[in-house]
Amino acid sequence: MRSRMIDSALADAIRLVVLDIDGVLTDGGIYLGAVDGRPLEFKRYDIQDGLGIYLMQKAGIRVAIITGRVSESVRLRAAELGIEDVAQDPSAQKLPAFLAMLDRHGIAPSEAAFVGDDFPDLSVLRLVGLPVAVGNAVPEVKKACAIHLTRTGGAGAVREFAELLLRARDEWDYVTERYVAERSLPISGSAI
Repeated sequence: MRSRMIDSALADAIRLVVLDIDGVLTDGGIYLGAVDGRPLEFKRYDIQDGLGIYLMQKAGIRVAIITGRVSESVRLRAAELGIEDVAQDPSAQKLPAFLAMLDRHGIAPSEAAFVGDDFPDLSVLRLVGLPVAVGNAVPEVKKACAIHLTRTGGAGAVREFAELLLRARDEWDYVTERYVAERSLPISGSAI
């Protein structure tokens, strides 16, 4: 069985966390329909995953998305979370997009983590310093990964990873307390 613990030296070296979408940030389900003849696609995202992403960003970690589908919902969710690096490739060729991100930011593969679940993720998972499998990952992905999460995609897996990574970096308590403090300030003009 693989570990759920991250070595602190490895955790400290991580500068980029890349996430798949379908099966990682979502449960892998896709809702398809049409309104006025216009095709629409919907995905469900877990709000706790979003907070995990925010906390990693507050700790100075760049977060990116690479997905093998093109979807407006991905663009919207990335914008909402302040994720600038988003690659949507309909042919699921994830490695070129990943290498371009590394080059653009001057990051080595050993300084990156990738969270994946299925075969299209393997080319990147085999290259990164910290390969991570969600709870619903296929056996081949689990075999390639150093970290196995217990939560499944779309059900808090990314939040689980964020906590593991930030605890290994000894930053979890700081970023969570800072988050709570920022939201505990009195609203200006209120009579408390």
